[in-house]
Amino acid sequence: MILALILFIIMYALMLAFQQHRPKIALSAAAVFVLLGCFGLFDMGIMDALAAIDYNVLLMIGGTMGIVTLFIDSRMPARLAEILITRVPNVLWAVTALSLFSGVVSAFVDNVATVLMVAPIGLAISRKLKISPVPVIIAISVSSNLQGAATLVGDTTSILLGGFADMNFLEFFFMHGKPGIFFGVELGALASVLVLLFLFRKDTQPVTARVETEVNDYFPSVLMVGTVVLLIIASFVPAPTGEGVLSTIYSIRSGLICLALCVIGVVRACIKRGNTEMVRRVITDLDTDTLLLLIGLFIVIEGITAAGVIDTVAGLFHQVAGNSPFMLYTLLVFVSVVLSAFVDNIPYVATMLPVVQGVAALMNGGAGIEPYVFYFGLLTGATLGGNLTPIGASANIAAIGILRKNGEKVTTMDFLRIGVPFTLAAVLTGYAYIWLVWGV
Repeated sequence: MILALILFIIMYALMLAFQQHRPKIALSAAAVFVLLGCFGLFDMGIMDALAAIDYNVLLMIGGTMGIVTLFIDSRMPARLAEILITRVPNVLWAVTALSLFSGVVSAFVDNVATVLMVAPIGLAISRKLKISPVPVIIAISVSSNLQGAATLVGDTTSILLGGFADMNFLEFFFMHGKPGIFFGVELGALASVLVLLFLFRKDTQPVTARVETEVNDYFPSVLMVGTVVLLIIASFVPAPTGEGVLSTIYSIRSGLICLALCVIGVVRACIKRGNTEMVRRVITDLDTDTLLLLIGLFIVIEGITAAGVIDTVAGLFHQVAGNSPFMLYTLLVFVSVVLSAFVDNIPYVATMLPVVQGVAALMNGGAGIEPYVFYFGLLTGATLGGNLTPIGASANIAAIGILRKNGEKVTTMDFLRIGVPFTLAAVLTGYAYIWLVWGV
């Protein structure tokens, strides 16, 4: 177990030090675990490693990314944002509306993609009104990062939770007769609106805007809606009996839906345009780094699980929290907030999910309790904690990159002025809601 733990710590340290090489580091660590397993040091062979990979998660992420590329290319998001802006009286409400819009979009679209599609609108409005675009773009970024936890397809961490806990699309809304994590995120969003209204209270310059963007294709919008609808329908399909091809297809049904709709959209675009440019666009925009990182992490986590590291860490959490579910829940939320402010939440959530499951099994004198309140606390803390710092979430990094490319200087204090109160309002609201609804 000690060797497995040392390897895991080295991998994590290297990923923190060389973030641009995270996929290579994770895959290298996975290869080391498999190699040592083949030599008998770990109870994990090549087939165990391949079985540990969650193919449903990978297909969902890849397919959704492709659909998002088509959606952005259609220019529908830009038009919707412009329509929204024409209905607000001043800068205060324009920033708030853009932030809310980016939040709603990011509940179904990757956070970075949301920033890339909404930020240009914020830049254009800022230039037109001759105000600094820095706080505007930061507000869009933190709002998009917040809502990623609202639905199954909103963020990679949500997809990870859905795959690990076998949650379908609807169970983010209602689960076991209770309101799901979606409503906790939305309550956090409402709390964060109050923060934005306070921070931008002096920006009362009137806004004059026109709807100028023309949508060039409505089919990607149909694909976006179709993805959600089919994922909901798939959640009602009963599981086949026994094992075999049908059982395998059922286990990756959500991923197959996302991939199939992506392929349909790409093929249609190629036929419509008479070339294969969209194939290149989709492949170029595909976040292969995240996909490769996840493959490596799935194998590494299987390795440290087989070595007993996960059980040991779960035991340590249990020792600190005792038999108090509230103490464990509070610990998970706020430790996740702090850690996710500085480390990527994807490897953190992937590692902590089995730990949380293990701790829940130790509670109640060893009889175990339902882990969902802890899963939701982990996701809330890890997703929202990224908004504390400029480097805590990919969406924030992308937003700052956009500002710098446009000649704007962004300081850490510029970000903290919005990120800290925004995060505290959203986290505390979500924290209270989840415990009140799901607390044991």
